Amino acid sequence: MVAKVCAIGLNGIEGYAVEAEGDFRQGERTAISIVGLPDTATKEARDRIRSAILNSGFFLPDAEYTLNLAPADIRKEGSWYDLPMVLALLAVTGQIPPLPKNAAFLGEVSLSGELRPSAGILPAALAAVQLGFKDLFVPKKNAKEAASATGIRVFGIETLKELCDALSGNGPAPIPHPPLLPEEEEDDYGVDFSEVIGQQGAKRALEIAAAGGHNILMIGPPGAGKSMLAKRLPTILPRLSPSEMLETAKIRSVAGVLDFNKPISTVRPFASPHHNVTVQGMAGGGSIPKPGEISLSHNGVLFLDELPEFSKTVLEALRQPLEDRKVTISRAAKTLTYPAAFQLVCAMNPCPCGYFGHPTRKCTCSPGAASRHLGKISGPLLDRIDLQIELPPVTYQDIAAPAKAEETSAEIRKRVEQAREIQRKRYEGTDTECNARATPRQIKEKFLLSAEGEEMLRTIFDRLGLSMRARDKILKVARTAADLEGCEEILSRHISEASFYRSLDKKYWARGV
Repeated sequence: MVAKVCAIGLNGIEGYAVEAEGDFRQGERTAISIVGLPDTATKEARDRIRSAILNSGFFLPDAEYTLNLAPADIRKEGSWYDLPMVLALLAVTGQIPPLPKNAAFLGEVSLSGELRPSAGILPAALAAVQLGFKDLFVPKKNAKEAASATGIRVFGIETLKELCDALSGNGPAPIPHPPLLPEEEEDDYGVDFSEVIGQQGAKRALEIAAAGGHNILMIGPPGAGKSMLAKRLPTILPRLSPSEMLETAKIRSVAGVLDFNKPISTVRPFASPHHNVTVQGMAGGGSIPKPGEISLSHNGVLFLDELPEFSKTVLEALRQPLEDRKVTISRAAKTLTYPAAFQLVCAMNPCPCGYFGHPTRKCTCSPGAASRHLGKISGPLLDRIDLQIELPPVTYQDIAAPAKAEETSAEIRKRVEQAREIQRKRYEGTDTECNARATPRQIKEKFLLSAEGEEMLRTIFDRLGLSMRARDKILKVARTAADLEGCEEILSRHISEASFYRSLDKKYWARGV
């Protein structure tokens, strides 16, 4: 007799059905073999599950046991196949009844028979719903995140014996975990735009960036507030939609960084990797491919402080995800794709010492050091950044000025959300959700330009020798500025402001925009 237990496998953040099959033949000693392309962690399960069975009060007759994880042509990774394999052994030896086909089981089993939490339970639960399963049994610590998937009953189990007693009718039936609904979170960031003194121009640029989904670069001396402003950008972005919340949580679950107690959040993610991060750490990868920083910032902000300090290979790895909004990791065994729809925020000093062009402090860099510093940023990467702003140094007069009520993040977010609603209606029925992602056809068909705006754009185009790409970026930023004012037409002042945000690469890099 062959016992079968249903489970879920993951390929990236997408799930598929797995069946753990158990069979045995009489032998002189107990031997367990696992087939079906298991990885090292899954192969080692044979030692864990033998101890778990014995320490939970069950027995394992002397025999040669075979456990197969079907389909056998897809590699099985991780330790959460422990539970379905244990149940397959107990079922094939007649110690528990055959298990229902509409129930899936996941979890790592300890030597004592306790169920330990595993990474990736949330995407597995969502896949179980799509595959038609009615019940899902997971470790108790994973129950809350699994309950985020609607349309399935989730049972949190503490020990193997508790589960087997319930399945055999010898113990109380498990109680399904109540469905988890996201709660509205207010002031959960711990920071606010009202804390930033001065820098009104930078605040305006960040508001435009938030409203249109634009990437932004900030250049300025140390202490000007670049990092402080960047960390506050998520506080003025729109709250995550239900689908965005689940997708964001799925990635964090697979990466093993999801908070078990608060798996679903309306707060947008913020990632700020150190400049010594590797390409693998940024884009993802490893022997068992995991999401990198760009995927962990999906639906949120990726902040690169001291941009020139990042290695060239790391910066170039950003180019394709910025265009495609996904990252593909290729390995010998498989190819995985993770979403990467992030908003890029960069900050840098104008030179190694930070005081090139400073009004009061002298730059101490050697001749040519500033050019080499700026030269670490490639033209193709700059072309993918819509707004470039220069932050002046903070003066004592700014600090000592009479206190005035600065706008809070909540007040700015209201304008941003209104602008995003305008864009949602503009691009309804398409894959575009904000102005930064508008296609050339959408720019031509949906961007209404006033006569004065057209004349201003023509003058700037001819005077600065703009490329078509730069022209489109100016139009996108101008369209966002108009949306913030509720203007149907793009006016000359919107074009003028947008062109100002494209002037720094000509000033610092001495190249055409």
